[in-house]
Amino acid sequence: MTAKLIGLDPVISVKSKVLIVGSMPSEISLENQQYYGNPRNHFWNILFELFNHKVLTDYQEKIAFVKNNHLALWDVIGACYREGSLDSKISEEEVNDIPGLLKKYPGIKLIACNGTKSHQTLKKNVDSKKLQKVDILKLPSTSPIPGRYTKTLTGKVQEWKQILNYLD
Repeated sequence: MTAKLIGLDPVISVKSKVLIVGSMPSEISLENQQYYGNPRNHFWNILFELFNHKVLTDYQEKIAFVKNNHLALWDVIGACYREGSLDSKISEEEVNDIPGLLKKYPGIKLIACNGTKSHQTLKKNVDSKKLQKVDILKLPSTSPIPGRYTKTLTGKVQEWKQILNYLD
């Protein structure tokens, strides 16, 4: 059995309006203690494209970018067992306290789920009444691993544009 994996702390500010949740960080992300730390993941490129921003490489600058654009990052799963980085290998998942986070940060208007696993896990484990009238949106995964609903980077950017409606 592999060791229990513990996720990352949320990246959030009082000005955050959109909470982007993944399932559980990849091996590389956990190793580096960085959200979307695998350079092949499309996440950062999608965000920079959405906000028409130059590509940043420094992680602290990326985090400042997230907060400055009223976004927040976290994962639905706070701890689990998993061999490798595939969502399909996750077992014994422990869900993060997303309702508690929403109470603490009432400015959040949207939970944007990065991929199917985060969306399914959220819907299955979090009572919708506890999400305080926050919209939930399932977006295509930014993972570099091909899935059933794989889109091009351009296609992903088009779908991810929906989060901009919550940032006015």
